[in-house]
Amino acid sequence: MAERSFNKDYVFDLLRGAARFTGSDLLSALAETVAEFPDAPIDNAFNHKQVASKQWARDMLATHTRGTFDHVWVMGGWIGILPAMLFDDARFNIKTISSFDIDPAVAPIAEKLNQKLAGEATFTAHTADMYALDYAGPDAPDLVINTSCEHIEDLPKWLSLLPRGCRVMLQSNNYTSEPTHVNCVESVDELAQQAALSELTYAGAFRLPKYTRFMLIGRV
Repeated sequence: MAERSFNKDYVFDLLRGAARFTGSDLLSALAETVAEFPDAPIDNAFNHKQVASKQWARDMLATHTRGTFDHVWVMGGWIGILPAMLFDDARFNIKTISSFDIDPAVAPIAEKLNQKLAGEATFTAHTADMYALDYAGPDAPDLVINTSCEHIEDLPKWLSLLPRGCRVMLQSNNYTSEPTHVNCVESVDELAQQAALSELTYAGAFRLPKYTRFMLIGRV
């Protein structure tokens, strides 16, 4: 992870003050995470576009499911912002959330961010390749979330690893100028064609200043 330069005390005090003013446990957790991991890319992970996209995902998931899950697995979970937002939302009743990312630097940051927010639930962060996971083993997920499908070269190949009937939430985008986006789509219909879900509960688009996000909720 590249070293970052900013006044961590300033950011910590600002977030802690905002947490006190709003009563937000999430902002409080962010403040503590900044204090312990000053070089973490929290500003990127929690910028307004990322937050808006994850709020949209969270709202649609709450609207189109019962919100009760035993085991949620988040692919490409990065520093754990989406799990934190799910734990912070009373509309959800989740026993465990597991975050998987191939970058070994992000797991301890995600663990710190979600430590208090998980409450009686359990949060774990793992360094792993999504192609190497056993999706049908013990504690198999009843919801798999992947909000970074634009990074997956062969989306059908990855989805074929999931057990038939597993619920998924998938996001992709049309932001082709980012070199790591190797599989962008131009519409939600194109994403739906790639995913070929057996059951489609929700399909939608969310326009942002430089690109549009597309999302599916359904079952493989």
